[in-house]
Formats: sequence, C-alpha cells, structure tokens
Amino acid sequence: MTGVPASAAGGSSGARRTGPRGPSGAAHGPAERPPSGGAAERGTAERGATEQGTAERGATEGGVAGRGGKIAAAAVNQASVWNVANLLTMLRLLLVPAFVALMLGNGGYDPAWRSFAWAAFAVAMITDLFDGHLARAYNLVTDFGKIADPIADKAIMGAALICLSALGDLPWWVTAVILGRELGITVLRFVVIRYGVIPASRGGKLKTLTQGIAVGMYVLALTGPLATLRFWVMAAAVVLTVATGLDYVKQAIVLRRQGIAERRAALKETEA
Repeated sequence: MTGVPASAAGGSSGARRTGPRGPSGAAHGPAERPPSGGAAERGTAERGATEQGTAERGATEGGVAGRGGKIAAAAVNQASVWNVANLLTMLRLLLVPAFVALMLGNGGYDPAWRSFAWAAFAVAMITDLFDGHLARAYNLVTDFGKIADPIADKAIMGAALICLSALGDLPWWVTAVILGRELGITVLRFVVIRYGVIPASRGGKLKTLTQGIAVGMYVLALTGPLATLRFWVMAAAVVLTVATGLDYVKQAIVLRRQGIAERRAALKETEA
C-alpha cells in the first residue's frame, strides 16, 4: 500500500510551523533591520543642532526683551522728572528773577511794586511747603528734586535778603548771618553724608517759617506798629538761625564720631 512518507509529512508540517506568526497567526515577511549606528548618530546631531538653534533664538529674543525693558524703564524714569512736585520747584526757581525785578522796580521803594514782589515771594514760600509734601506722599522723589529743591529755597531767600540790604531796609550783617548759616549747613550735610543723614529738626522748620514771615514783612512797605513788629520777628528769626545752626553742627560731630567708631569695629571684625 503506497503512502506519503512520514518524514515528508513531518517536513511539510514543520515548514508550515516555521516562521514567526502575528497575533492572527499569519506569517510575517522579512524582519526590519534597525538603523545603522551612523544614521542614529546623524539623527542625534540634527536634533542637537535644532535645539541649539532654538536656544540661540531664545537668547536673542531675551536680549532684545531685556534691552527693551531697560529702555522702557529709562523712559519712565526720565518722564518721572516732570511730576507735580518738580514742576512746583521749577516754578519757584523761575520766580526768583521775577521777584528781583518786581522788588527793584521803580527804584525799589514803590509800595505797589513791593506788593507785587511780596506776592511772588509768598507764592514761592507756599510752593516750598507743598512740593516736598507731595514728593514724599506720592513717591515722586527724584534726583532732580533732591538737588533743585534746596537750591530754589536758598535762591529765593538769598535774593530777598540781598535786595533788602541793597535798598537799605535790612542791615547787611543780618543777611550775612542768615546766608552764611544756610550755606554752611548745606556744605556740612554733604561732608558728613558718608556717615549718615542729618534729619530736619522742629527748630529748623520753625526757623524757616519765622524767616519767611520776617522777610515777607520787610518786603512789604510797612509803617507804624507793623514796622516795629517786623523788627522783632526778624530778631527771632536771627536767633533761631544761629541756634539751629549750632545744633546741626553738634549733630554732625556726633554723627561723624559714630560713623568712625562703626567703621573701626567692622574693620576689627573683618581682621578677626
């Protein structure tokens, strides 16, 4: 009886079982070979170059944004100079030549011209009270204001005192004492600023108020009892000027000694 050899049948069966089968049991074709090492390295390099380019673009954009921010901040700082407090200070500076012209108008003894001069002086003194308050209350303090405000104060007061002495209404020694004290204390503040700031005292504020009232009364062409009263007001202003000046000198000496002592102590700690 003729039949198919078992080995042939087995081989055929084995051939059918040979080869990987998928989930459905179908045989796959030739297996895919993984990319070569060179291709993988090229892909990695290309990805690295892409990331580097992205980083460079980010850095460039960041630099542009940083420069833009600095320019914008500078513009804001520049614009902040033109605030209400500084405008009042500028007005006070402009009132100085106007006051002098009015004070000396028509020979310097015309009551009408002196009244106009008093009005200009009064506006300058009032704005001096408001500009500092506005700058501190609304955070409008600027470097320009720190420099221009004391200059405007000394300018209007100095112009009034010099005009009064030049016209013979006020002794020159009074002008010399007041202006000498003001300039001296200003220089003293700059000398000791490395050790600290001398705060404004109540006596100093009272001195400024008394000086303003006294000079204003002298600017007006007063007669009779008011002329006598202005003499005593000016005398009080001179006393306060000298007393507060000496107090500022004392504070400056104490502040300097404290600053030197602190520096020496810090130096000893550093050496230890």
